Amino acid sequence: MPFSDDYLTLSSEEPLLFTPIDVDKVRSDFPELSRTVYDRPLVFLDNAASALKPKATIDRISAYYANEHANIHRGVHYLSQQATEAYEQARRSVQAFINAPSTAEVIFTRGTTEAINLIASTYGRTHLNPGDEVLISTMEHHSNIVPWQMVCKERGAHLRVIPINDAGELIYDEFLQMLNERTKMVAVGHVSNTLGTINPIKRMIADAHGLGIPVLVDGAQATPHMAIDVQDLDCDFYCISGHKMFGPTGIGVLYGKAKWLEELPPYQGGGDMIESVSFEATTWNELPHKFEAGTPNIAGGIGLGATVEYLNTLSMDAINHYEHALLEYATEKLSAIPGVQLVGTAADKASVLSFLIDGIHPYDAGTILDRLGIAVRTGHHCTQPLMRRFGIPGTVRASLAFYNTEAEIDALVDGIGRVKQMFS
Repeated sequence: MPFSDDYLTLSSEEPLLFTPIDVDKVRSDFPELSRTVYDRPLVFLDNAASALKPKATIDRISAYYANEHANIHRGVHYLSQQATEAYEQARRSVQAFINAPSTAEVIFTRGTTEAINLIASTYGRTHLNPGDEVLISTMEHHSNIVPWQMVCKERGAHLRVIPINDAGELIYDEFLQMLNERTKMVAVGHVSNTLGTINPIKRMIADAHGLGIPVLVDGAQATPHMAIDVQDLDCDFYCISGHKMFGPTGIGVLYGKAKWLEELPPYQGGGDMIESVSFEATTWNELPHKFEAGTPNIAGGIGLGATVEYLNTLSMDAINHYEHALLEYATEKLSAIPGVQLVGTAADKASVLSFLIDGIHPYDAGTILDRLGIAVRTGHHCTQPLMRRFGIPGTVRASLAFYNTEAEIDALVDGIGRVKQMFS
């Protein structure tokens, strides 16, 4: 569908409210896309595992280590003050990016996994009792299964699982029937890392809140692809991984409503999360520092802030629009290949395609594609229960980002043809 440069419209469609993605320009922002693999141009289709990093992020981290490094929050000297301001500016950037009401509700973590563990541990210790229930879904990543299993076992609570249909969509009526007075938490992914399914999070939150049940959202796979507004969603907790949204590894975000964060106990003890310490008792620092014990990943936080500012120059709406068109193109192309079965065909999807090739193990397919310069993910994608639901050991997964192109999809299609030819 061609764009009209004059009016920023799609032909025969309503005017766009954003500037469309210039994919050639965007690709020049990501140094790794210019490299070769086995003497072939890199085709990077493993973004759901960890996305590539723009030069703006790389340069900002380098500048911090070269010119601004010092520990933060406790120093009165110039470098400490400068580093503290850069780190807290990153927090403000994240706050605006997800439309959190306050920076006090933006907790820096090591990633989505730690954010979920933080809430499972602190909320579980204080709110789960024998016979209580926590609801998750069949399509959850292990990071949103195992922490709840652990705390449920410790507290004598029960983990209940919302079923899905064959397209990979939640069976909503079953979810509603599972909500009851024993339900103490709903923890669900916004977007499935394996299927690409976009869950009806806002509706789920409203229905859970109708019974006074809090909701935690695993947003690791949503944040790279769409605008997130935690106030509009009205979620109690939202968890983000920096490295999946084109930022550094080892940094993430827990958004939590202040009423919960004030009530819950600290997750870890140490420096910076305290107000005062004696051998008899300790009092806690104010939010967000109450949940940020010890020296944090300062460079990671600053790098994440730079990533957010870079994404803002493109607009998440433009990213979502471009990726949706790319997903439609890829779905049409892969669906037309004889012997290729798509796993996850939800009506509402983000840019993830999991598939099987008849008679060929995903690992073998991925290995051959790699030799062609095409990076895909193979295996269970940290969703083993989901694989058992579909009765398969794993899939090949191609996950797309706004720097991918139709030409790269064509390369994947040609690569699948080579795989089939080798095993014919």
